[in-house]
Amino acid sequence: MVSAAHVMAAADRERFQVVPIGITRTGAWLAPEETEAALARPGDPYRKTLDLGEGEGLLARPQALEVLGQVDVVFPLIHGPYGEDGTLQGLLEMADVPYVGAGVAASAIGLDKALMKALFAQAGLPVVEHRVVVASRWRDEREAVTREMETLGYPLFVKPANGGSSVGISKVRSREDLGEAVAVALRFDRKLVVERALKPREIECAVLGNDEPQASPLGEIVYTREFYDYEAKYLDPSTQLIAPADLPSETADRIRDLALSAYKAIDCAGMARVDFFLLSDGALYVDEVNTIPGFTPISMFPRLWQLAGLSYPELISRLVDLALERHQERRRRASA
Repeated sequence: MVSAAHVMAAADRERFQVVPIGITRTGAWLAPEETEAALARPGDPYRKTLDLGEGEGLLARPQALEVLGQVDVVFPLIHGPYGEDGTLQGLLEMADVPYVGAGVAASAIGLDKALMKALFAQAGLPVVEHRVVVASRWRDEREAVTREMETLGYPLFVKPANGGSSVGISKVRSREDLGEAVAVALRFDRKLVVERALKPREIECAVLGNDEPQASPLGEIVYTREFYDYEAKYLDPSTQLIAPADLPSETADRIRDLALSAYKAIDCAGMARVDFFLLSDGALYVDEVNTIPGFTPISMFPRLWQLAGLSYPELISRLVDLALERHQERRRRASA
Protein backbone atom coordinates (compact mmCIF):
# COMPACT_ATOMS: atom_id res chain seq x y z
CA MET A 1 0.00 0.00 0.00
CA VAL A 2 2.91 2.34 0.72
CA SER A 3 4.38 1.59 -2.70
CA ALA A 4 1.01 2.24 -4.35
CA ALA A 5 0.57 5.56 -2.58
CA HIS A 6 4.01 6.72 -3.76
CA VAL A 7 3.39 5.62 -7.35
CA MET A 8 0.06 7.42 -7.36
CA ALA A 9 1.73 10.60 -6.10
CA ALA A 10 4.72 10.47 -8.46
CA ALA A 11 3.17 9.33 -11.74
CA ASP A 12 3.28 11.96 -14.49
CA ARG A 13 -0.19 13.52 -14.33
CA GLU A 14 0.23 15.12 -17.75
CA ARG A 15 0.30 11.59 -19.15
CA PHE A 16 -1.49 9.34 -16.63
CA GLN A 17 -4.81 9.27 -14.84
CA VAL A 18 -4.17 6.90 -11.92
CA VAL A 19 -7.00 4.55 -10.94
CA PRO A 20 -6.31 2.62 -7.69
CA ILE A 21 -7.80 -0.85 -7.19
CA GLY A 22 -7.28 -2.29 -3.70
CA ILE A 23 -7.52 -5.97 -2.84
CA THR A 24 -8.35 -7.02 0.73
CA ARG A 25 -6.66 -9.82 2.65
CA THR A 26 -9.66 -12.04 1.85
CA GLY A 27 -9.20 -11.45 -1.88
CA ALA A 28 -12.15 -9.11 -2.46
CA TRP A 29 -11.47 -6.39 -5.04
CA LEU A 30 -12.39 -2.82 -4.13
CA ALA A 31 -13.79 -0.23 -6.49
CA PRO A 32 -11.51 2.79 -7.10
CA GLU A 33 -13.55 5.12 -4.89
CA GLU A 34 -13.43 2.57 -2.04
CA THR A 35 -9.68 2.23 -2.49
CA GLU A 36 -9.13 5.98 -2.43
CA ALA A 37 -11.18 6.24 0.77
CA ALA A 38 -9.18 3.44 2.38
CA LEU A 39 -5.84 4.97 1.42
CA ALA A 40 -6.95 8.34 2.84
CA ARG A 41 -7.61 6.94 6.33
CA PRO A 42 -4.96 7.48 9.00
CA GLY A 43 -3.29 4.45 10.55
CA ASP A 44 -3.97 1.09 8.94
CA PRO A 45 -5.78 2.09 5.72
CA TYR A 46 -7.54 -1.26 5.32
CA ARG A 47 -8.50 -1.89 8.94
CA LYS A 48 -12.18 -1.13 8.34
CA THR A 49 -12.24 -2.16 4.71
CA LEU A 50 -11.17 -5.69 5.62
CA ASP A 51 -14.57 -6.33 7.23
CA LEU A 52 -16.82 -5.48 4.32
CA GLY A 53 -19.21 -8.33 5.12
CA GLU A 54 -19.69 -9.09 1.44
CA GLY A 55 -18.03 -12.47 1.11
CA GLU A 56 -14.51 -13.40 0.12
CA GLY A 57 -12.53 -13.78 -3.06
CA LEU A 58 -12.29 -12.27 -6.49
CA LEU A 59 -16.02 -12.13 -7.26
CA ALA A 60 -17.14 -10.75 -3.89
CA ARG A 61 -17.23 -7.22 -5.36
CA PRO A 62 -17.40 -7.60 -9.15
CA GLN A 63 -17.81 -3.86 -9.73
CA ALA A 64 -14.06 -3.51 -9.21
CA LEU A 65 -13.36 -6.03 -11.95
CA GLU A 66 -15.36 -3.94 -14.40
CA VAL A 67 -12.68 -1.26 -14.15
CA LEU A 68 -10.22 -3.58 -15.91
CA GLY A 69 -12.14 -3.07 -19.13
CA GLN A 70 -11.52 0.66 -18.92
CA VAL A 71 -7.82 0.96 -18.01
CA ASP A 72 -4.92 1.18 -20.46
CA VAL A 73 -2.33 -0.59 -18.31
CA VAL A 74 -2.13 -2.17 -14.84
CA PHE A 75 0.79 -1.61 -12.46
CA PRO A 76 0.71 -4.56 -10.00
CA LEU A 77 2.12 -3.73 -6.56
CA ILE A 78 1.07 -6.85 -4.66
CA HIS A 79 3.75 -9.01 -3.05
CA GLY A 80 3.47 -12.75 -2.55
CA PRO A 81 0.72 -15.21 -3.56
CA TYR A 82 -2.06 -14.00 -5.89
CA GLY A 83 -0.14 -10.87 -6.86
CA GLU A 84 3.42 -11.91 -7.64
CA ASP A 85 3.02 -15.60 -8.49
CA GLY A 86 1.50 -15.37 -11.96
CA THR A 87 -2.17 -15.68 -10.98
CA LEU A 88 -2.92 -11.95 -11.30
CA GLN A 89 -0.81 -11.83 -14.44
CA GLY A 90 -2.83 -14.72 -15.90
CA LEU A 91 -6.08 -12.90 -15.18
CA LEU A 92 -4.77 -9.79 -16.93
CA GLU A 93 -3.61 -11.87 -19.92
CA MET A 94 -7.09 -13.38 -20.24
CA ALA A 95 -8.62 -9.91 -20.01
CA ASP A 96 -6.15 -8.66 -22.67
CA VAL A 97 -4.98 -5.85 -20.39
CA PRO A 98 -1.33 -4.70 -20.54
CA TYR A 99 0.51 -4.88 -17.21
CA VAL A 100 3.85 -3.89 -15.76
CA GLY A 101 6.40 -6.57 -14.98
CA ALA A 102 7.03 -10.24 -15.54
CA GLY A 103 4.66 -12.54 -17.38
CA VAL A 104 2.82 -15.57 -16.02
CA ALA A 105 5.65 -18.11 -16.17
CA ALA A 106 8.41 -15.80 -14.92
CA SER A 107 6.19 -14.58 -12.08
CA ALA A 108 5.39 -18.14 -10.99
CA ILE A 109 9.04 -19.20 -11.15
CA GLY A 110 10.19 -16.02 -9.42
CA LEU A 111 8.07 -16.82 -6.36
CA ASP A 112 8.94 -20.54 -6.28
CA LYS A 113 12.46 -20.81 -4.85
CA ALA A 114 12.76 -24.50 -5.77
CA LEU A 115 11.88 -24.03 -9.45
CA MET A 116 13.93 -20.85 -9.65
CA LYS A 117 17.08 -22.50 -8.29
CA ALA A 118 16.61 -25.44 -10.65
CA LEU A 119 16.50 -23.09 -13.65
CA PHE A 120 19.50 -21.13 -12.37
CA ALA A 121 21.50 -24.34 -12.01
CA GLN A 122 20.47 -25.48 -15.50
CA ALA A 123 21.66 -22.12 -16.85
CA GLY A 124 25.03 -22.62 -15.16
CA LEU A 125 24.48 -19.93 -12.51
CA PRO A 126 25.97 -20.44 -9.04
CA VAL A 127 23.39 -21.30 -6.36
CA VAL A 128 23.80 -22.25 -2.71
CA GLU A 129 23.70 -25.99 -2.07
CA HIS A 130 20.18 -26.96 -1.05
CA ARG A 131 17.52 -29.67 -0.89
CA VAL A 132 13.84 -29.52 -1.84
CA VAL A 133 11.38 -31.26 0.51
CA VAL A 134 7.65 -31.80 0.02
CA ALA A 135 5.25 -32.21 2.92
CA SER A 136 4.28 -35.79 2.08
CA ARG A 137 7.90 -36.99 2.13
CA TRP A 138 8.53 -35.25 5.43
CA ARG A 139 5.45 -36.95 6.86
CA ASP A 140 6.19 -40.44 5.52
CA GLU A 141 10.03 -40.56 5.41
CA ARG A 142 11.10 -38.13 8.10
CA GLU A 143 14.29 -39.90 9.13
CA ALA A 144 15.54 -40.30 5.53
CA VAL A 145 14.67 -36.69 4.69
CA THR A 146 16.41 -35.47 7.84
CA ARG A 147 19.59 -37.30 6.86
CA GLU A 148 19.41 -35.73 3.37
CA MET A 149 19.13 -32.28 4.90
CA GLU A 150 22.02 -32.93 7.25
CA THR A 151 24.37 -33.69 4.38
CA LEU A 152 24.39 -29.90 3.90
CA GLY A 153 25.76 -29.43 7.41
CA TYR A 154 24.42 -27.19 10.15
CA PRO A 155 23.42 -24.40 10.39
CA LEU A 156 20.64 -24.57 7.79
CA PHE A 157 17.91 -22.28 6.55
CA VAL A 158 14.44 -23.81 6.17
CA LYS A 159 12.21 -21.80 3.83
CA PRO A 160 8.77 -22.16 2.26
CA ALA A 161 9.40 -22.56 -1.47
CA ASN A 162 6.68 -20.03 -2.29
CA GLY A 163 6.59 -16.83 -0.29
CA GLY A 164 8.26 -13.54 0.39
CA SER A 165 9.42 -11.06 3.02
CA SER A 166 11.24 -13.93 4.83
CA VAL A 167 7.91 -15.11 6.29
CA GLY A 168 8.17 -18.70 7.55
CA ILE A 169 11.97 -18.85 7.34
CA SER A 170 14.00 -20.27 10.23
CA LYS A 171 17.70 -20.72 10.92
CA VAL A 172 18.38 -24.21 12.29
CA ARG A 173 21.50 -25.10 14.27
CA SER A 174 20.81 -28.72 15.22
CA ARG A 175 18.49 -31.66 14.63
CA GLU A 176 16.57 -30.67 17.77
CA ASP A 177 15.43 -27.43 16.06
CA LEU A 178 14.69 -28.95 12.66
CA GLY A 179 11.20 -30.34 13.25
CA GLU A 180 9.84 -27.05 14.55
CA ALA A 181 11.39 -25.10 11.66
CA VAL A 182 9.84 -27.48 9.11
CA ALA A 183 6.46 -27.22 10.82
CA VAL A 184 6.61 -23.41 10.66
CA ALA A 185 7.53 -23.41 6.96
CA LEU A 186 4.82 -25.96 6.09
CA ARG A 187 2.19 -23.53 7.33
CA PHE A 188 2.94 -21.44 4.27
CA ASP A 189 3.66 -24.01 1.54
CA ARG A 190 3.64 -27.75 0.84
CA LYS A 191 7.15 -27.51 -0.57
CA LEU A 192 10.28 -26.37 1.27
CA VAL A 193 13.80 -25.34 0.34
CA VAL A 194 16.47 -26.30 2.87
CA GLU A 195 19.69 -24.41 2.25
CA ARG A 196 23.20 -24.38 3.67
CA ALA A 197 23.64 -21.26 5.81
CA LEU A 198 26.30 -18.75 4.76
CA LYS A 199 27.76 -15.60 6.28
CA PRO A 200 27.69 -13.40 3.19
CA ARG A 201 27.41 -9.80 2.20
CA GLU A 202 23.98 -9.35 0.61
CA ILE A 203 24.20 -7.46 -2.69
CA GLU A 204 21.30 -6.37 -4.87
CA CYS A 205 21.01 -5.37 -8.52
CA ALA A 206 18.00 -3.82 -10.26
CA VAL A 207 17.22 -4.97 -13.80
CA LEU A 208 14.98 -3.09 -16.23
CA GLY A 209 13.80 -4.07 -19.70
CA ASN A 210 12.20 -6.73 -21.86
CA ASP A 211 14.32 -8.63 -24.38
CA GLU A 212 17.32 -6.31 -23.96
CA PRO A 213 17.42 -5.62 -20.20
CA GLN A 214 19.86 -3.34 -18.44
CA ALA A 215 21.48 -3.77 -15.02
CA SER A 216 21.77 -0.95 -12.49
CA PRO A 217 24.53 0.06 -10.10
CA LEU A 218 24.61 -2.21 -7.04
CA GLY A 219 23.35 -1.85 -3.49
CA GLU A 220 24.06 -3.68 -0.24
CA ILE A 221 21.84 -4.68 2.68
CA VAL A 222 23.49 -4.36 6.11
CA TYR A 223 21.61 -5.62 9.18
CA THR A 224 22.31 -6.40 12.82
CA ARG A 225 19.95 -9.34 13.30
CA GLU A 226 21.17 -12.88 12.75
CA PHE A 227 19.74 -12.97 9.23
CA TYR A 228 17.66 -10.73 6.98
CA ASP A 229 14.30 -11.77 8.44
CA TYR A 230 10.94 -9.97 8.44
CA GLU A 231 11.89 -7.80 11.42
CA ALA A 232 15.19 -6.79 9.81
CA LYS A 233 13.43 -5.92 6.56
CA TYR A 234 10.53 -3.88 7.92
CA LEU A 235 10.83 -3.12 11.64
CA ASP A 236 14.49 -2.79 12.70
CA PRO A 237 15.70 0.82 12.31
CA SER A 238 19.34 -0.33 12.34
CA THR A 239 18.98 -2.08 8.96
CA GLN A 240 20.76 -0.10 6.24
CA LEU A 241 20.25 -0.03 2.49
CA ILE A 242 23.56 1.19 1.12
CA ALA A 243 23.70 2.46 -2.45
CA PRO A 244 26.06 2.31 -4.17
CA ALA A 245 27.70 -0.77 -2.68
CA ASP A 246 31.42 -0.55 -1.99
CA LEU A 247 32.77 -3.22 -4.33
CA PRO A 248 35.76 -3.66 -6.66
CA SER A 249 34.78 -2.86 -10.24
CA GLU A 250 35.55 -6.41 -11.41
CA THR A 251 33.21 -7.87 -8.76
CA ALA A 252 30.49 -5.35 -9.56
CA ASP A 253 30.70 -6.16 -13.29
CA ARG A 254 30.46 -9.88 -12.55
CA ILE A 255 27.38 -9.36 -10.40
CA ARG A 256 25.67 -7.25 -13.06
CA ASP A 257 26.40 -9.89 -15.70
CA LEU A 258 24.97 -12.61 -13.46
CA ALA A 259 21.92 -10.45 -12.73
CA LEU A 260 21.14 -10.21 -16.43
CA SER A 261 21.71 -13.96 -16.86
CA ALA A 262 19.37 -14.76 -13.96
CA TYR A 263 16.74 -12.36 -15.35
CA LYS A 264 16.89 -14.05 -18.73
CA ALA A 265 16.99 -17.55 -17.22
CA ILE A 266 13.42 -17.16 -15.93
CA ASP A 267 12.33 -15.15 -19.02
CA CYS A 268 11.62 -12.07 -16.93
CA ALA A 269 10.26 -8.81 -18.36
CA GLY A 270 9.74 -5.24 -17.21
CA MET A 271 11.57 -5.22 -13.91
CA ALA A 272 13.17 -7.33 -11.20
CA ARG A 273 15.59 -7.05 -8.33
CA VAL A 274 18.21 -9.80 -8.31
CA ASP A 275 19.75 -10.67 -4.93
CA PHE A 276 23.21 -12.15 -4.38
CA PHE A 277 25.36 -13.63 -1.63
CA LEU A 278 29.01 -12.55 -1.74
CA LEU A 279 31.46 -14.41 0.51
CA SER A 280 34.72 -13.09 1.93
CA ASP A 281 36.73 -15.34 -0.41
CA GLY A 282 35.02 -13.82 -3.47
CA ALA A 283 32.60 -16.69 -4.05
CA LEU A 284 29.30 -15.41 -5.44
CA TYR A 285 25.84 -17.01 -5.45
CA VAL A 286 22.57 -15.95 -7.06
CA ASP A 287 19.95 -16.01 -4.31
CA GLU A 288 16.71 -15.05 -6.06
CA VAL A 289 14.90 -12.82 -8.53
CA ASN A 290 12.14 -10.61 -7.10
CA THR A 291 9.70 -9.84 -9.91
CA ILE A 292 7.77 -7.21 -7.89
CA PRO A 293 10.40 -5.51 -5.75
CA GLY A 294 9.61 -2.91 -3.11
CA PHE A 295 8.66 0.29 -4.89
CA THR A 296 8.73 3.18 -2.44
CA PRO A 297 11.21 5.95 -3.36
CA ILE A 298 13.61 4.65 -0.68
CA SER A 299 13.29 0.99 -1.72
CA MET A 300 16.39 -0.49 -3.28
CA PHE A 301 15.01 -0.93 -6.81
CA PRO A 302 14.10 2.76 -7.39
CA ARG A 303 17.20 3.95 -5.49
CA LEU A 304 19.53 1.98 -7.73
CA TRP A 305 17.94 3.41 -10.86
CA GLN A 306 18.15 6.90 -9.38
CA LEU A 307 21.91 6.29 -9.11
CA ALA A 308 21.84 5.49 -12.82
CA GLY A 309 20.13 8.82 -13.54
CA LEU A 310 16.52 7.61 -13.83
CA SER A 311 14.23 9.49 -11.45
CA TYR A 312 11.31 7.85 -9.66
CA PRO A 313 8.64 9.42 -11.94
CA GLU A 314 10.74 8.57 -15.02
CA LEU A 315 11.07 4.97 -13.80
CA ILE A 316 7.29 4.67 -13.50
CA SER A 317 6.84 5.97 -17.05
CA ARG A 318 9.55 3.65 -18.38
CA LEU A 319 7.88 0.62 -16.81
CA VAL A 320 4.54 1.56 -18.34
CA ASP A 321 6.23 1.92 -21.74
CA LEU A 322 7.79 -1.54 -21.37
CA ALA A 323 4.39 -3.00 -20.47
CA LEU A 324 2.75 -1.47 -23.54
CA GLU A 325 5.65 -2.57 -25.74
CA ARG A 326 5.30 -6.17 -24.59
CA HIS A 327 1.52 -6.14 -25.00
CA GLN A 328 1.74 -4.72 -28.51
CA GLU A 329 4.21 -7.42 -29.47
CA ARG A 330 1.82 -10.08 -28.15
CA ARG A 331 -1.02 -8.59 -30.20
CA ARG A 332 1.15 -8.56 -33.33
CA ARG A 333 1.87 -12.26 -32.90
CA ALA A 334 -1.82 -12.99 -32.39
CA SER A 335 -2.76 -11.18 -35.61
CA ALA A 336 0.05 -12.61 -37.74
